[in-house]
Amino acid sequence: MSIKFLAEDDRPREKFLLKGKNSVSDSELLAIIMGSGNRDETAVELARKILASVDNNWHQLSLLTIKDLMKFKGVGEVKAISIATALEIGRRRAAQEIPEKPQISSSKDAYNLLKLHLADLRTEEFWALFLNQNNKVIHISQLTQGGINQSIVDIRILFKTALEHFATAIIISHNHPSGNLKPSEEDINITKQIKEAGNVMNIQLLDHLIITQNAYISFSDEGLL
Repeated sequence: MSIKFLAEDDRPREKFLLKGKNSVSDSELLAIIMGSGNRDETAVELARKILASVDNNWHQLSLLTIKDLMKFKGVGEVKAISIATALEIGRRRAAQEIPEKPQISSSKDAYNLLKLHLADLRTEEFWALFLNQNNKVIHISQLTQGGINQSIVDIRILFKTALEHFATAIIISHNHPSGNLKPSEEDINITKQIKEAGNVMNIQLLDHLIITQNAYISFSDEGLL
């Protein structure tokens, strides 16, 4: 479906979905927040009027009170609160610092992150760290849950997740509830398959950790990669 088939001023949500957030104008964003207009105006038209009253400045709009917003025809208490809430979220977001992504420089760094998810489990799970070019963690994900002694990962899902997050490297990990750190033949085989798939997709497998309650083994440290 092309955006040209959408009714003018009537489908800002659909435009957001079809064309992406950068294609939506300020008035269309405000229209999405409000949800509807009034008898005489579409949501977009009403949004244009509201923004025009503050010289199309979001900062000025945030200074309006609930009562100020309710002076516009079609803006009741619920819509006014929705607008004020969205602006407050924006203010809080701007005030927050972007959290620093943890950087992985050794197997111990990876273990310290992954043990929080894997060390105390009674069944096997398979997790992965997804990293950028600077080996900073951009995503952590559980990929499978298994039984007492196995958790097989779907390589397609692993690399689909890597691509979705634009990762250039991955570290995989699973736990051994038995406490045995020795890699099984299956552990070695799946590691080899993941490494080979990563080479094809230019996504490097940096390590595979096996984690128990109190310890871990690194395929990279042990020369198993």
